[in-house]
Amino acid sequence: MAYGTVTAVSSSAGHTFGKESRESVTLLAGLGVEGDAHAGVTVKHRSRVAQDPTQPNLRQVHLIHEELFTELADAGFTVAPGELGENLTTRGIDLLALPVGTRLGIGDDAVVEVTGLRNPCLQIEAFQEGLLKQVVGRDATGAIVRRAGVMSVVRRGGVVRPGDPVAVELPAGPHRPLERV
Repeated sequence: MAYGTVTAVSSSAGHTFGKESRESVTLLAGLGVEGDAHAGVTVKHRSRVAQDPTQPNLRQVHLIHEELFTELADAGFTVAPGELGENLTTRGIDLLALPVGTRLGIGDDAVVEVTGLRNPCLQIEAFQEGLLKQVVGRDATGAIVRRAGVMSVVRRGGVVRPGDPVAVELPAGPHRPLERV
């Protein structure tokens, strides 16, 4: 079992691009982050609600690896935890390489299940010009590569704080690679 660490937790009651850093957040099973605008059984992201408000919410908790911020800084961008809309910022786990269904045990009680990749939107470009090209690109074969974190659903609730350990439990194989959700 691989381990990482939570470095920041963030939430926002409104549909804002960034989320405010907190001392802790409470994850609610089947819903997401307590008090966050994206919590719920069905989709809460505005574009998805417009398409079909009855879709299941596979984007209850957004996680980004802190290492991305270092890469962005090397490219001339300054991004702090929560500013890209993530709820949990982690260190020490290659979130983008995890397969669908990976469970992350966070802190003493919480468990989230990874559902897919975040599909970055144009709001990232409005936040900082040129940033979208840093978090979405193409690999050598021309396939789209999304680097703006992963989405998950809450399987077991609990309080999460910066400094909490994150344990990675891979699903039984064969593993399916993450796709956008």
